[in-house]
Amino acid sequence: MDANELYDPEFRELIKSKRHIVIIPVGSLEQHGAHLPITTDSDIVTEIASRLAKKDNFIALPTISYGISFEHEPLFNASITTTALRATLSNIIISLVKNGVRSILILNGHHGNMETLRRLHSESFQILERSGVMPKDHSMGIIFNISYWTRMKHEFDHAGFVETSLMLAISDKVKMKKAKKGLITKGLSEKEKKRINKLSTQPGGFPKVAKNGVWGDPTGATKKDGEKFLAEIVRNLAKECQS
Repeated sequence: MDANELYDPEFRELIKSKRHIVIIPVGSLEQHGAHLPITTDSDIVTEIASRLAKKDNFIALPTISYGISFEHEPLFNASITTTALRATLSNIIISLVKNGVRSILILNGHHGNMETLRRLHSESFQILERSGVMPKDHSMGIIFNISYWTRMKHEFDHAGFVETSLMLAISDKVKMKKAKKGLITKGLSEKEKKRINKLSTQPGGFPKVAKNGVWGDPTGATKKDGEKFLAEIVRNLAKECQS
């Protein structure tokens, strides 16, 4: 369930189960072409977290809606630093563990956050130990770190077919009349793809490879495809969390 449906007594009762998972969605605030809102990453990851929580009786916390998006400069982005994102999540994790939570899923909705979240994940138990909040009985379950698009078969994009379809399934803010094809990597050599991928992740690099802010072709996106992608992602995430 979503955190806004919970009150203190219910929350404390729910987290008594050591198998209960609390989800922290993490998104971004950045350009997504002319047809998608700047909140797209946060909107999608919020919806996935909510559906997953309802499916498996987990708890979805409010989304951290700011991420690391400096690669989109000079196109719009409201970014925080790696240090800021790491500190925010570390503090939230410590607080949750103090409150009795034993399993946490950091659900990522933005590519630029991946490296910071990977490092945080590898250090998470050391952070708890240094903070003095690691349970004495070592009953801490697990801290997951998953980027949602890695749990779907279709190749992901940025404001292209996949993201636009997902947004059509969850939002009425998509302006399909303004949707235009962007960078298409099909047919490029592996060497060129690697060059583009590397450049696109550097500060100010994304507009250099995708001038209109779109990676992929959103013009054929549909709500039906979006619902299909959502179902696949939530199903695969649920299986992984249950195991």
